[in-house]
Amino acid sequence: MPVCKLILMKHFFLLSLACNILLATNAQTAPALNLPKDAKVDGSIVDMRSKQPKNNELIIFRSQKNNNEYQVISDEGGKFATRLPNGDKYDIFIMGFKDTVSQNVLDIPALGPNSYYKNPFTVNLEFDPPKTFVLENVEFDFGKSLLRPSSYPALDDLSDYLKRKPNERIEIGGHTDNVGSDAKNLILSLERAKSIVEYLISKGIGNDRLVAKGYGAEEPIEENTTEEGRQKNRRTEVKILDQDQ
Repeated sequence: MPVCKLILMKHFFLLSLACNILLATNAQTAPALNLPKDAKVDGSIVDMRSKQPKNNELIIFRSQKNNNEYQVISDEGGKFATRLPNGDKYDIFIMGFKDTVSQNVLDIPALGPNSYYKNPFTVNLEFDPPKTFVLENVEFDFGKSLLRPSSYPALDDLSDYLKRKPNERIEIGGHTDNVGSDAKNLILSLERAKSIVEYLISKGIGNDRLVAKGYGAEEPIEENTTEEGRQKNRRTEVKILDQDQ
């Protein structure tokens, strides 16, 4: 066989061997397909009555699977965008209070292997801001006005809300059950409201934006004949005095 032909065959063999080694190496070291396992969510929020966009509103998506919360704040045009894990349903809250008027559950089905969502999910909310709401998980020592540390997260949320709404003023209203004298309950409810006001001031909220008022047992929301009813009557309410537009 001519020498030149042997040389060409040798070069071809070496080239083929090099290509095979390179392909084998790539197949072993190539990273696995890493598609996102969450879904993009685009949304908007408007005032239910005026239909004007609501800016600086805190929207919370709470997982029905594990109660994890995912928060996003609307921009000047009332728009917001976030990402949520798939395979779950989410209750939608606004400022932490359940919106029972507009769409309040977002269902994001589970993804299969090597799958992803091509288009974002869309959530359009209409919100009628509450004028009065109960502060959940705000607790005091029995018969006293001393805030328990377990109350701090809820009050921190309220403080954050007030910082996003600098033109709003609120009343903190203390309420009790009917156990004890009316006079003592009135004093106790006022002192508890003052404790909350003092806490909010310590977080940077101006004193001129806060009003403390004690109602005692004058405005029950349940019958005081059962412990469950009395527990609901022992509450702190927030009343919005000046509403941001």
